[in-house]
Amino acid sequence: MKKALALILALVMCLSLSAAAFADDAGSVYYLNFKPEADQAWQDLAAKYTEETGVEVKVVTAASGTYSDTLTAEMAKTEAPTIFNIGNKSGITDWGDYALDLTDTSIYAERVNDDYVLFDDAGAPKALGYCYESFGIIVNTALLEQAGHSLDEITDFASLKAVADDIHARADELGFDAFSAPGLDGSSSWRFSGHLANIPLYYQYKDAGLTVGALPAEITSDYLDNYRNIWDLYITDTAADPTSLSTSTGDESEAEFGEGKAVFYQNGDWEFSRLTGKFGMDPETLAMIPIYCGVDGESEAGLNCGTENCWAINAKADEADIQASIDFLTWVVTSEEGTAMLAEQFSGIPFKAAKASANVFGADAAEYANAGKYTMFWAFNDTPNVDAWRATVVTALTAYSADPSDANWEQVVSAFVDGWAIEYANVNG
Repeated sequence: MKKALALILALVMCLSLSAAAFADDAGSVYYLNFKPEADQAWQDLAAKYTEETGVEVKVVTAASGTYSDTLTAEMAKTEAPTIFNIGNKSGITDWGDYALDLTDTSIYAERVNDDYVLFDDAGAPKALGYCYESFGIIVNTALLEQAGHSLDEITDFASLKAVADDIHARADELGFDAFSAPGLDGSSSWRFSGHLANIPLYYQYKDAGLTVGALPAEITSDYLDNYRNIWDLYITDTAADPTSLSTSTGDESEAEFGEGKAVFYQNGDWEFSRLTGKFGMDPETLAMIPIYCGVDGESEAGLNCGTENCWAINAKADEADIQASIDFLTWVVTSEEGTAMLAEQFSGIPFKAAKASANVFGADAAEYANAGKYTMFWAFNDTPNVDAWRATVVTALTAYSADPSDANWEQVVSAFVDGWAIEYANVNG
């Protein structure tokens, strides 16, 4: 009996050691997530994958507006991220040496096409876009109608301003205002130093016949008066105090809209799951319209569409961790659980096994395009030394918002134009 028990114990020990050795050989995954709004979804998906495969997947989410600094700090650690985000061609310059050539990987084979891939100068695919996103002005159509207006009225900046001015003038009577807070806290400022900045940049590119990846050394002040038009509307037709926007957060702005305190909210289709989930908004009362700013012919505009969300795999990680990361991402874009999460969180997904999304904002983008409206590509992806450039713009916007004088606006113009040239030189010499 004792001999049999000893044999059983020995067998159990061997199996345990074999399982441990297998787990070590399988590697592990550390994903540094770029999108705070999707943190819980990634945590849940990682736990599901570990349950199914035994492979450890750790997800760490950088706070909004801090990804670059967080990535730099994490990459310096012994246990660095094995999967990280690169947002644009400039990011390839910064992190290309750390990004694995994805050519022969299973995750790269699942892409629909090369439209959402970032290549280095040698033509190697270094980062793979995992979502195709749209942003504009999100509208609570129920509140809009309650205020006596409709989406059909809004076709350009003049009509947007007329509607917003009327709602703001009657805010006390209505119980809600026109725009949610245009916060310039780090958790929110990217909406304006990045996404709103795309408007003047896009029209400059369009005039010059440029596309994303042009990486111009200089930009002009063309269309910055239009940027001023829409920014003035944001800081005027709102309940927010324009003198304290530097402490106004993204969560506060989202809550204003989600709780029915504002009709308009500049953001993107990634907000759909939170607005309908966390805040319980009815999808049928949500729509997205273009960011109008007074440019000639803008009634023919559609939404801003593109991506700055591209997976890169750390080429300097252990071989086992690299393979584990490739396997995990391949599972994410092919499995029932992974594709369902991507469709719910990110709308348009550029992979072969993508599921149809219920996201109405993505449908709005397609509807504008199908109607022949021009799509505004993400020219801001070419921003040189992006964090430094945006910080200068935010500082100038903060001062202007507190005192909207022509002199202070010139500082915003300088932050755009001179700041771009300075940061380009800092990056490129």
